[in-house]
Amino acid sequence: MGVSTSAPQDGVRVVTVDFPPVNALPVRGWHELAEAVRGAGADPDTRCVVLTAAGRGFNAGVDIKEIQRGDGHEALIGANRGCYEAFAAVYECEVPVVAAVHGHCLGGGIGLVGNADAIVASEDAVFGLPELDRGALGAATHLARLVPQHLMRALYYTSRTATARELHHHGSVWQVVSREELPDAALALAREIAAKDGALIRLAKAAINGIDPVDVRRSYRFEQGFTFEANLSGTADRVRATFGSEE
Repeated sequence: MGVSTSAPQDGVRVVTVDFPPVNALPVRGWHELAEAVRGAGADPDTRCVVLTAAGRGFNAGVDIKEIQRGDGHEALIGANRGCYEAFAAVYECEVPVVAAVHGHCLGGGIGLVGNADAIVASEDAVFGLPELDRGALGAATHLARLVPQHLMRALYYTSRTATARELHHHGSVWQVVSREELPDAALALAREIAAKDGALIRLAKAAINGIDPVDVRRSYRFEQGFTFEANLSGTADRVRATFGSEE
């Protein structure tokens, strides 16, 4: 259990997240993930990183139970900082990051794949931000990189999900394959990227990040301020207690 790194082929590093049962990451998990992605990208022999997960789904976001167990706001602050570091690590990774997504990709999972360079998904993958049902805000910055603005808003306000096929239609998912084919499909794309010159691919990553119209780090940090406000006001606790239900 935790975050591991492997090297299945030359030039490619695979970072695997495994926090059963649903990959809802505790604070330490987000920091471990950030460290693993940064470390893989910093390796001069790496030309592409694949981000994947074991178990039932890719990512279920923050471990809400950890926040509920904690006294005060220490766990919330830790989760905020951990998510910020993990999302930034994917975005700032020195080489391209391919996200291999299966099952659920929710909350913090959207932050990860929204900052990835390419996404390969299985047919059963679903993407969404159930934040308003969890007493939180955030990652609209990253959902906006996956779908058009008005769809992003509707998905955010309703906490609905979009399928891999729908995201493929919008151009944000590179390829949709069966669950069994996902590892090989993600590695095939990574291998194609890793075939490029190592120095040049790093320059390309830096150049593409440099022309992004939205500063994802600053934009997400802005959103996190509202998450903290919801907690200070007591709104977050009230909503989390019922998972968004009116009952």
